[in-house]
Amino acid sequence: MMANLLSWVGRGVRQTLENLGLATRTLFAVLGATGGVLRRLRLVTDQVHFIGNYSLVIIAVSGLFVGFVLGLQGYYTLNRYGSEQALGLLVALSLTRELGPVVTALLFAGRAGTSLTAEIGLMKAGEQLAAMEMMAVDPVQRVLAPRFWAGVIAMPILAAIFSAVGIFGGYVVGVQLIGVDAGAFWSQMQAGVDVWKDIGNGVLKSVVFGFAVTFIALYQGYEAQATPEGVSRATTRTVVIGSLTVLGLDFLLTALMFNK
Repeated sequence: MMANLLSWVGRGVRQTLENLGLATRTLFAVLGATGGVLRRLRLVTDQVHFIGNYSLVIIAVSGLFVGFVLGLQGYYTLNRYGSEQALGLLVALSLTRELGPVVTALLFAGRAGTSLTAEIGLMKAGEQLAAMEMMAVDPVQRVLAPRFWAGVIAMPILAAIFSAVGIFGGYVVGVQLIGVDAGAFWSQMQAGVDVWKDIGNGVLKSVVFGFAVTFIALYQGYEAQATPEGVSRATTRTVVIGSLTVLGLDFLLTALMFNK
């Protein structure tokens, strides 16, 4: 019994270390192909359009409803202490610091991440990547690197749109529907939100999340088994691993950024 348990744990540890090593090698290969990507920026811009533009609707609609909820719940909470005039500050800080980057990253993993994994996995299953290698075309430089940098670029833009639409949603609920003074809503927000500490840290979070989620999606597709079942499992792993990674990184980054 004990021998079987040790054997199972040993296999799990060995497989985990092997996967980490392979992922690290793939990451360095993608980063090393950046020079070639810079010489063919059209590949990146096409992927930014594919990743960012097609995710725009779900990001904007989600941001609007998150802003609605923040405006409603924030007003009820602040009203207990007679501080409902600070509703704008509450909505803005909640979105720029936390909800904007995190919720956008989770939606990004579910929408764009799964799409990237399925695309790369199907290219592998159809032997398109092998055909590129036979023609002396590096699939990492031609396929993975442009999509990687496109995800890193698109993620902060989507997070900014999410936060902006969410603030508008909080304004609609708090000012137009409930009756909070519009001047107090915007002036409290302007006075309390710091460009570098709040907005800048939120942008940094979104860049890190975009880096992590995009690489996870590409790696899962690149290492997926060349079967329909393998692509399906890789797509599922992208959502699970990407979401957990975002939440874990969010805790670490928040502890480092806002510890004062």
